[in-house]
Amino acid sequence: MGILDGRAAVVTGGGRGIGRGHCLHLAEQGASVVVNDIDLDEARKVVAEIGEKGGKASASDANIATREGARALVQQCVDEFGAIHAAVNNAGNVKDRSFLKMTDEEFDSVLQVHVYGTFRVSQEAALRIRDQGTGGSIVNTVSAAHYGNFGQTNYAGSKGAIASMTYTWAVELARYGIRVNAISPSGTTRMSANAKVGGKTVELPFIDPNQNGAFVAFLCSDHADWITGQIFGSGADRAQIVEQPKYGTAMYLPGGLTVDGIVENFKKVFGTRLENVGLMKKPYPFYDGVKPPEKD
Repeated sequence: MGILDGRAAVVTGGGRGIGRGHCLHLAEQGASVVVNDIDLDEARKVVAEIGEKGGKASASDANIATREGARALVQQCVDEFGAIHAAVNNAGNVKDRSFLKMTDEEFDSVLQVHVYGTFRVSQEAALRIRDQGTGGSIVNTVSAAHYGNFGQTNYAGSKGAIASMTYTWAVELARYGIRVNAISPSGTTRMSANAKVGGKTVELPFIDPNQNGAFVAFLCSDHADWITGQIFGSGADRAQIVEQPKYGTAMYLPGGLTVDGIVENFKKVFGTRLENVGLMKKPYPFYDGVKPPEKD
């Protein structure tokens, strides 16, 4: 017996890495799983792996960046397993390039998979779950890159958008019994092999990508029926709350904000409180100004 017996789920990007771990854990806990991946052969390998362990799964290569693909994926789950109770949005891609050199194609291709794919699959799943009247769970995927990471305008921007969509959907879908959360997963994958910090490729220690699946299975279960609108760092031997954006220190000027008042008081109030920027945050480096390079 598992905590997801009788449930059915779709997992995008489920053929490899972190997504594969999601599929295996969901199936281990009793869920029937549609393993979606652009590489159908890899999806079928995961399906076979689940079948060998006595689970139920089927493969899909539907293009979740399109409305037709997202609808087909959800429909496959309903047709084969009778319903859908969970959608796990894991599919991703990267097209790293510094901002001034990034092309429209590089920007759009990442948003299509991450933002549009997450939006479309979630909407198709939520409509079905609402009509079933069963309640259910949506689990999105964000990244620490949305704090800001050199060369990842498209990826970081997508992950920031997904975080904000997660908060919004949690508010809108609660009345239908649909919970919406997200994970910021840790794991060594093909994408992490080319990880860059500050524009430089870094070699990261191995982190088992399968650990994230246990937390996803939990979020999809009734044990988490009180959890929504949350983002968690997962994997690497821990689960950790990612705090939501919030207002901090304030400057109040009686009588209203004026340019003269702001110039006079801004540094007094915020001079040591400006936010550090970027994925690997260092102390705020710009107190002497943000200046163009000196001309020869």
